[in-house]
Amino acid sequence: MVSLRYPPKPRPGDRVAVVSPSAGLPAVFPHVYELGLRRLREEFGLVPVEYPTTRAMGADPRDRARDLTAAFADPSVTAVLATVGGDDLITVTPYLDDAVLQANPKPYFGYSDNTNVLNHLYRLGIVAYHGGSVLVHLGRSGAPHPITFDSLRAALFGSDWYDLTPAKEWGDEPGDWRDPATLAHEPVMFPGEGWLWQGPERVVRGRTWGGNLEILHWLMAADRVPPAADLAGSVLIVEMSEELPSDTEVFRILRNMGERGLLAAFAAVLVGRAKAWDFVRPHTPEQRREYAVAQREAVSRALAAYNPDAVVVFDVDLGHTDPQVIVPYGGEVRVDAVARRIAVRY
Repeated sequence: MVSLRYPPKPRPGDRVAVVSPSAGLPAVFPHVYELGLRRLREEFGLVPVEYPTTRAMGADPRDRARDLTAAFADPSVTAVLATVGGDDLITVTPYLDDAVLQANPKPYFGYSDNTNVLNHLYRLGIVAYHGGSVLVHLGRSGAPHPITFDSLRAALFGSDWYDLTPAKEWGDEPGDWRDPATLAHEPVMFPGEGWLWQGPERVVRGRTWGGNLEILHWLMAADRVPPAADLAGSVLIVEMSEELPSDTEVFRILRNMGERGLLAAFAAVLVGRAKAWDFVRPHTPEQRREYAVAQREAVSRALAAYNPDAVVVFDVDLGHTDPQVIVPYGGEVRVDAVARRIAVRY
């Protein structure tokens, strides 16, 4: 069983690493990136520290691992923030210096492809943070979303329990980063309908594990996930990416987790709100609703087969939709199906 510890937190005025261990999109969209850096300075009072690959597309995985290791090794850096996700971080983590990471634990913030790093830190016994992106969230068009920024501020600087709340409005249709003019406009938003609860009415308190479902599938194929025994009683956090996997694919991935013995280990499951729009698949509102329903049914079908007694909450704002709340990865969460409340300890 992994013994997990929360790393020390930064304070306003501290230096924090800004890294691109996955895609180096700051090189492609510098206007979005610079907006994110400005808000990091002005809204949070933190001093961003860049590395050689932060603004580099296609950097060698060994160089990206070197920069991430250097961020943990630097005693003047008190937290590490990923600029964005991508699709090849699985090739980077084998080159990380685990001894350096374990000797210098720091809060790491990222999601999507950063599930690779979150899982890696989990296996080293370090609590990390699922969520937060310099480009996507700090660089949000229009204005920062208050739910995202309140959660990020609490996760960065605090260590208390924090109540998650359903968003009153949400969106999954961001502006086109290729057009700098879109940064002046608020993204399209829809009315929120609250969380959807499924399963027994009981209170679950445990450690979190999971992340992006497609990346978890890759990690299982690479045999880099914890054994089921280490996850017993944990809370699975899971969300799907902007690639909009089909409900069939979602079911099959979860079925594979079930066959591996992982799915039955979790006492509760928090499912991120389904992102149902992308530039290459600009679904109508009705198509979005149909897609979201199919996604929920796929998750429910897999859990019915492998973990019918789990407490399940759908449409939690922890994934690729807007706003996004920060969830500790390996940290504590309390899922209260009686009072219909979710709290996380930062």
